[in-house]
Amino acid sequence: MADAAQQHDETEAPEHEAPPPLDPEVRERRDAALRHVRKLGDPILKTRARIVERFDDELREEVGRMGALMHDALGIGLAAPQVGISHRVLVYRVEPDSPIVALVNPRVEWSSRDEEISEEGCLSLPLIHVEVERPVAVLVHARDERGADLVIEATGLEARVIQHEIDHLDGVLILDRTTREQRKAAMRALREAEQAAAGAA
Repeated sequence: MADAAQQHDETEAPEHEAPPPLDPEVRERRDAALRHVRKLGDPILKTRARIVERFDDELREEVGRMGALMHDALGIGLAAPQVGISHRVLVYRVEPDSPIVALVNPRVEWSSRDEEISEEGCLSLPLIHVEVERPVAVLVHARDERGADLVIEATGLEARVIQHEIDHLDGVLILDRTTREQRKAAMRALREAEQAAAGAA
């Protein structure tokens, strides 16, 4: 999941106040990281990921790489399919100073009846932001990268990020969660951005 505040540095909607531009080094690192993230149209993003059965060094290395990539891309969540791996693994970090959390084989055991609509971005859909309605609280069971059981009681942004990344594990994108009108507007904005980038090349 994209950090909306950072993603808006290039495509700010008129009603938002644009944040200061990124430091050139940070921008270069982010752009390099984003080149490793699968984008809209890649079949793996629409495929349900496989259950992880082996909790070994290879899995821990995978989690480490995902965490570093998410950090460099200025994201707050990343799922394994976004880096081309069909594993039910996600990493996230809501607060910049917090440790990165890895959830392996996560499943939502309970979600609140109360729901909230909020804007979401996605590292796999750069420059796109749409409003998505989700439960404001969830209870999630998972395992960490070493196989230990985890129970996460999440609310607010943390709950939203976890749900967004679990969607990736199920082959669901934010465009599948929004209205037809927003989906059409998002696709139009994406085409325009691609055309502008091609013209500048």
